Amino acid sequence: MEFWFIFYLILGALTGVLAGLFGVGGGAVMVPVLAVLFAAQGFPSDYIVHLALGTSMAAIVPTSIASLGAHNRRNAVLWPAVRGLAPGILLGTFAATFLAAYLQPRPLAIFFCIFMSYVAAQMILNRKPSPSRQLPGLAGLSVVGAGIGGVSALVALGGGTMTVPFLAWCNVRLQTAIGTSAAVGFPIALAGSAGYILNGWDTVGLPAHTLGFVYWPAVLAMAATSLFFAPLGARLAHRLPVTILRRLFAGLVILLALQMLRTVF
Repeated sequence: MEFWFIFYLILGALTGVLAGLFGVGGGAVMVPVLAVLFAAQGFPSDYIVHLALGTSMAAIVPTSIASLGAHNRRNAVLWPAVRGLAPGILLGTFAATFLAAYLQPRPLAIFFCIFMSYVAAQMILNRKPSPSRQLPGLAGLSVVGAGIGGVSALVALGGGTMTVPFLAWCNVRLQTAIGTSAAVGFPIALAGSAGYILNGWDTVGLPAHTLGFVYWPAVLAMAATSLFFAPLGARLAHRLPVTILRRLFAGLVILLALQMLRTVF
């Protein structure tokens, strides 16, 4: 346990920085890496992806809180957008966990890879929005939130890979889009982790120290370091050229998604 604990601590630090820097929960990194670590530990192959998804969701909860607090102190959270997106996000996230629980590992991994490749392409292209475009009303934000929440539950993301591009598409300042995304990540992670716990509750053959599809030793270890490193990422987001860093992160996302496919297949 101690040997693997070190890897979880390092993974938590890395995802904490990414959460603060890009407004993402870190699932893009956690899910494929956790899948590799769980496979190396001999966890049941039929549930490796589900455990990686559920554990990632649970770990995003404290990470999103730390990232949100750091961005809010810099007045970089658009709270009206958060309130508009949150109801749909909660519903979409929780509902999608039921779908994910019944999917086999291979289709789930393929979906993850395809979706993350699309997100990476959007990050690299960085298309400029129409100057007149603005945020939609409450109904529109709720629908968008449901879509973000649903996809996030299927790939265990905090929603930042969709929320940040959406807000930027609506001409929200990039730093504010990142901070708002960090706030949106909290209800996604909360509803998603609850859904994965519930859907894996009666599953037989899971490793010790799991609750549903959440492996708690990994969650606690990753949270221990992500809470300290998320504020560092937030500081960097307000100082460094975010466009260049996002493109580098896009390449990392693609590599990790491909690694997850290799592990599952």
